[in-house]
Amino acid sequence: MTAQQPAGESSHVSGAQQAKPAIVMICRDPAAKDVLSGELIKRYGGDYQLITCERPGHLTSRILDLAEAGTPVALIIARVGDHDPDGLDLLAELRHVDPTTQRIASVRWGDWKMARPIFEAITMGKLDHWVMGPEEPPDEEFHRSITEFLSDWKELRGDVFEAVRVIDDQWSARSGELRDTFSRNQIPIGFYDARSDRGKQLLSELGLEDAELPVVALRFAAEKAALANPTNLEIAEAFGLMTPISPDEVFDVAVIGSGPAGLASAVYASSEGLKTVVVEREAIGGQAGTSSMIRNFPGFSQGTTGSRLALAAYQQAWLFGSRFLFMRQAESLADLGDVRSLRLSDGSELTSRTVIITTGAAYVRIGVDNLERLQGRGVFYGATVSEAPAIRGLHVFVVGSGNSAGQAAINLAKWAAHVTLLVRGDSLAASMSDYLIREIAATPNIDITHRVQVVDGSGSYRLESIVLEDNSTGQRRTVAADALFVLIGSQPHTEWLGENIARDDRGFVLTGPDLPDGAIAENYPDRQPLLLETSMPRVLAAGDVRHGSVKRVASAVGEGAIAIPLVHRCLDAMTSAAR
Repeated sequence: MTAQQPAGESSHVSGAQQAKPAIVMICRDPAAKDVLSGELIKRYGGDYQLITCERPGHLTSRILDLAEAGTPVALIIARVGDHDPDGLDLLAELRHVDPTTQRIASVRWGDWKMARPIFEAITMGKLDHWVMGPEEPPDEEFHRSITEFLSDWKELRGDVFEAVRVIDDQWSARSGELRDTFSRNQIPIGFYDARSDRGKQLLSELGLEDAELPVVALRFAAEKAALANPTNLEIAEAFGLMTPISPDEVFDVAVIGSGPAGLASAVYASSEGLKTVVVEREAIGGQAGTSSMIRNFPGFSQGTTGSRLALAAYQQAWLFGSRFLFMRQAESLADLGDVRSLRLSDGSELTSRTVIITTGAAYVRIGVDNLERLQGRGVFYGATVSEAPAIRGLHVFVVGSGNSAGQAAINLAKWAAHVTLLVRGDSLAASMSDYLIREIAATPNIDITHRVQVVDGSGSYRLESIVLEDNSTGQRRTVAADALFVLIGSQPHTEWLGENIARDDRGFVLTGPDLPDGAIAENYPDRQPLLLETSMPRVLAAGDVRHGSVKRVASAVGEGAIAIPLVHRCLDAMTSAAR
């Protein structure tokens, strides 16, 4: 490193290792420091510099010196407790040094008085994670946490191998869609601007200098290694993900959509021996899969990203035997007596004894022509986590007042120079969780503008400005904007159902006791519809697509799980009727 190391501090590296990323530790307790540094050196010393900073006043300057020397800092681990009473404050001071660096509080096992201050600090965004410090080597529970934190760091940096390379214009709407889809499906991606030297070089190596953009290069493709302006279906086919289904094959349950509800249904159905197929038109996880950090899902005390939660559920369902049909969507649903028939977007038909509709909901379009034409070029629907690093140093706006909007604002604030949250109402309290409201208030580069809506915008090549209207006075003003993220309302994916399935006036599927009396009398002459059953017997709905749903990840998972006992009841009734 170019910076001089202060006296009393140590770096466990040789001169040949200076380019390696750093793990920085600060701890005043000699015994705890020896155990902590020993565990880190033994397990991570080959790939990381292990740097001990013993003087709190030097920590910030030490991190800045490392950054100036071009040494990325993966983790900053500060001991907190009696010997290190200012550990949390030290981590808080480093909030905006690097948005990828993970700030971690290490606490002694049994030091319960530190629990509340640590959890409060996480809520206020003063640190990212906490870990019980190692007590006796080797402490595998400690290392499991550290390895996860390092994985988070690499993912945020994009410092992973590239299973896919996308070469296109930086602000192309299609390339933004591809980056988001690959990221949500946890497929490592590298993006290259087609006008850059490296982008031109890659196109030349692929022999596609004059090809229509975007070009998608697939490192592990089953067939074609590079595709010019491909559809999502063509990409899935090239990956070898399209296992054909025989027209004569009949499933016990077909799940339409792989958001939290759909994935839960698939896990429980296949684990209980039901022949299960899942149809997904975009990416696993649905709307929840775009969340940069979910802290209130039960069982994840450190929080988790929506895409990681979705990937774990997908793998679980797949291991139990669920079949997945990617990049296809259902276009119609028909009652053929003993089976339900689904026509898919690729022209194929799928037959199943029962169906669970879990197609979720999308954010409502903002409905402004000048902004719609800039979609993907500064205007985005959803959190689009993959776009966060691209807005480094910019001024961005987030429209919405729900948890998704709050999570997006907090994540974007790590990269952007300033984030403005635009809210139609007077308060966030009715629609956003308290922990998010508090973290937003504690984030210095986020501000909130109430009682406004976006009514117009402009930009020649990409977004340059938006027009805000005061809901009370009607007064309008134009403000410069580098990006606009829209997370408002809920529009269900039910247009494909036609008249076969009863819905409310907003398009959400009616189920069980909410069904109209006429639909019950016509379709259920001998029994009452089950709790999640729609106006078509043996077709259920769960999650955000259902009328009256709670619109939370945990509740969607719960409904997806509840659907499977109901499926069993439907199948048992069919068996009894056939005897």
